[in-house]
Amino acid sequence: MDINPLDTEQIGLKTLEKHLIRSRSEVSLKIGIPREHSNDERRVCLTPGGVAILKANGHDIYIEKGAGDEAKFSDRDYADSGAEIAFSSEDVFKKSELILKVAPLSDEEIEYVQPNQSIISALHLGNQKPEYFEALTKKSITGIGYEFIRGSDGEFPIVRMMHEITGSMSVQIAAHYMENLSGGQGVMLGGISGVPPATVVILGAGITAEYAARTALGYGAQVFVMDNDLAALRRLENDLDRRIITAVANTQYLSHALKFTDVIIGAVMAEGDRSPCLVTDEMVASMKPGSVIVDTVIDQGGCIATSRATTHSNPVFQVHDVTHYCVPNIPSNVARTATNALNNVLVPYVLAVGEAGGIKECLWENVALRNGTYVYKNHLTKKSLSKMFNMPYREIEMLIASQI
Repeated sequence: MDINPLDTEQIGLKTLEKHLIRSRSEVSLKIGIPREHSNDERRVCLTPGGVAILKANGHDIYIEKGAGDEAKFSDRDYADSGAEIAFSSEDVFKKSELILKVAPLSDEEIEYVQPNQSIISALHLGNQKPEYFEALTKKSITGIGYEFIRGSDGEFPIVRMMHEITGSMSVQIAAHYMENLSGGQGVMLGGISGVPPATVVILGAGITAEYAARTALGYGAQVFVMDNDLAALRRLENDLDRRIITAVANTQYLSHALKFTDVIIGAVMAEGDRSPCLVTDEMVASMKPGSVIVDTVIDQGGCIATSRATTHSNPVFQVHDVTHYCVPNIPSNVARTATNALNNVLVPYVLAVGEAGGIKECLWENVALRNGTYVYKNHLTKKSLSKMFNMPYREIEMLIASQI
């Protein structure tokens, strides 16, 4: 196959194929990909190239009709790669033992879940209730959450991929809503000769914050990064050649900074927990009219008191004359890029399940997937979720060791 040197998707696919096409797996998995129906979700878990790799390793893939449409992957693309096209979500769930999703299960999808199935998807802790976990444990489901998948190196690969996209996109979004036609101040982020740039305050010093800072600096904005983790601030300051201004995110500094900022990017994360709320209603009220808030952690509860979840079809609202953009799934708006990124991380994990001989055997061997498991059989397996929802839990290692 001839490859256009500028076609980055094909280059990425060939690189993935080089490393992943192997002999047939220990077991043949039946993998289901239902169409996403919630919150303007446009991504899909696998590309046709990913399907081809899994098929070459002896697995069967069932994908719901139209699942890849929003990411510009057609049913024909998937069928040509070896997938079977299913005509309903219910059909996908009935035929599959491993379900790959982007968004958490909807109430309707929970009804479709078969006993002892395995589900790999996002969890969106800020929107979950105890009933979600109770429904999965009743059906003896193995649930693996993107937010918890962490390798032995301490890295969260899926979270990192999506946070890189989110960070970059958050600044593009803010620049758009700073324009007059969007109700903003009519200010360019970067300014021009003789006109000072806009000021961007980024809350948090993690991956989302890093990519937001890189993008904002690329626009030419003045960038402040605020967090309570001095080591993270120091690391980010060094990584960005000291082109950012850093400060501890205490009330004094926040109150002062928010009075003159043009944009706030909320990116404060708490691993396996809701995001801490750093910005109060009074602080938002002190901001300049026409300023913009992009709360990128709204799916974890948000880090700004005035934030509430919105959707891509109705993304913004005003509080104190400040525009709030609080869409939980920002990467969904660049669905093709996000799908390729998700595929590149998920395919090796699915292959690992097949090579190990099934999900239980794989959890013994694969640290990342074991860390990612939040329900196993009839038990909640995360202490943080137990505290958050006041539910009993058991350690995943104990459950596997006891042959449950």
